Amino acid sequence: MHEPVLSQISTAVPAAKPLPWPAVQRLAVSRLFAPVDIAVLAYFRIVFGAIMLWEVWRYFDRGWIPRYWIDSVLNFTYYGFEWVRPWPGNGMYLHFIALGILSMLIMLGWHYRISTILFFLGFTYMFLLEQARYLNHFYLICLISFLLIFVPAHRHWSVDAWRRPEWATRLAPAWTLWLLQAQLGIAYFFGGVAKLNGDWLRGEPMRMWMARRTDFPLIGRWFTEEWMVYLFSYGGLLLDLLIVPLLIWRRTRLLAFAAAVMFHLMNARLFTIGIFPWFMIAATAIFFAPDWPRRLIGRWQSPASSALNERDAGTAPTHLQPRHTVTLVLLGLYLAVQIVLPLRHFAYPGDVNWTEEGHRFAWHMKLRSKQARAEFIVTDPTRNISWYIDPRDYLPRWQERKMVTRPDMILQFSHYLANELRDQGYEQVEVRAYVEASLNGRDYQLLIDPEVDLAAERRTLWPAPWIVPLTEPLR
Repeated sequence: MHEPVLSQISTAVPAAKPLPWPAVQRLAVSRLFAPVDIAVLAYFRIVFGAIMLWEVWRYFDRGWIPRYWIDSVLNFTYYGFEWVRPWPGNGMYLHFIALGILSMLIMLGWHYRISTILFFLGFTYMFLLEQARYLNHFYLICLISFLLIFVPAHRHWSVDAWRRPEWATRLAPAWTLWLLQAQLGIAYFFGGVAKLNGDWLRGEPMRMWMARRTDFPLIGRWFTEEWMVYLFSYGGLLLDLLIVPLLIWRRTRLLAFAAAVMFHLMNARLFTIGIFPWFMIAATAIFFAPDWPRRLIGRWQSPASSALNERDAGTAPTHLQPRHTVTLVLLGLYLAVQIVLPLRHFAYPGDVNWTEEGHRFAWHMKLRSKQARAEFIVTDPTRNISWYIDPRDYLPRWQERKMVTRPDMILQFSHYLANELRDQGYEQVEVRAYVEASLNGRDYQLLIDPEVDLAAERRTLWPAPWIVPLTEPLR
C-alpha cells in the first residue's frame, strides 16, 4: 500500500537549519568592538564643550537666568518630577557658572569623567525645571551628555591624556562612535516620521511661516508660491528620513553632509532655535571616516606618539566575553527605549499636535503653529460665587503663551490656582478653563471641556478625557 503523497512530500522537505547564533555573536562582537580612530570622538568632545560654553554665556548675556527661574512665580514641571525646584536666591547663577566651568573642562578633556557626569546632572536638572521651555535640542543635549559619560573621548587630544600618558590612546571601540551616530540618526529619522501627518503633507504650517518671511535673501520672493511651499515641506521630510542612510553610504556622504548643512543654515535663518543648527552641523560631521580630524590637521607624529600607535594596534575580538555581554545588553536597552519613546503618541487618541499627549521626547520639531486664548472660571460652591481669572495676571508672556496651548500645563495652572485660593480661605474651590485654540490656521475651537473641574483632575499619563477632540478642518 502506497504512503500518502503528503507524507512523501513532508519527508522530502529538509529540516530548517538552526540560526547560527554563535556566528551572529562573533560578528556583532567583531564589528562593535573593532578598534577605530579615536580622533573623531576627541573632535566631538571639543565641539560639544565649546557649544555648551557658548550656550551658558547666552544665558548670562541675555538675562535669561532671572527671567526663567528667579522672577517666575510658577514653574511648570514634568510629570514625575514635581519635586524639582530652582535653587533659592542666587543659586541659579551659581548653577550656570558651574555649567560653564564643566563645559570648559569637557572641551579640554580635563577631569573628563567627573565633568561629564556633573554636566549631565546639571543640565538635565535645568531642563526639568520648566516645561514651557521644552526644546528638542535641550532634550538631545541631555542624552548626548549622558552618552559622553561612557565614551572615552578624553583619551586623545586632552589634558587627561597629557597628564596621564597611560590613559592615552589613538583607538576606541567602534560602538562608542556608532552610539553617538545612532542617537543623532534617531533624532533625524523620527523628526521625519513626525512630519508624516496630514497637515504637513498639505503644506501647513510651512505655508504660513514662509508667507511671513518673504524678506528672506534671494529666494524670499517665491515664498508665497505653492511649488516653493511644497519644496520646503517635502524637502525637509525627505532629508530627515534619508539623511542618515546617505551619510553612512560613502558615495553619497559628502553630498548628504552638504544638504544637511544647507538645511540647518536655512533653519537658523528662518526660525529662532538658538544653538541647535550649529550643534547639528558640527555633530553630523562624525559620520565621516573616524580619522578625518587627524587628516585635517596633518599626520605629524612625535616618536612618543608612534610608540603609542604600536602599543594600541590590535584586532577586533572574536569571542564574546562577559564585559561584551554587559555592553551589548545596555546598548540594546538604551536604543530600544529611544526607538519606542517617540512612537508612544500612537497609543493616544486624537491628533498629537492638538492633544500634546506623547508630543514631547518624540522629535516633533517645528511641526505646528498653535495659538490659543484662555480664561479660567473659579467657583466657590460653599459661598455660591464665581469669578474669572486672566492667566496673564499670574504668568509672564513667555509662559502664558505656551501654557494656554498645552492641556497638561493648563491642568498644572488650574492646580496652582486652586492651591493659592485654598491658602486664602477658599477650601472647596473649583477651577474650570475656557480655552479656544487654533492649529495650523484652522478656525478656533474648544480645547478643554469647560464643564470639567480641573482642580479635581489628577495628572496622569493616561489619555485625558477632558481634552476636546480636534474637529475643525484645515483651511
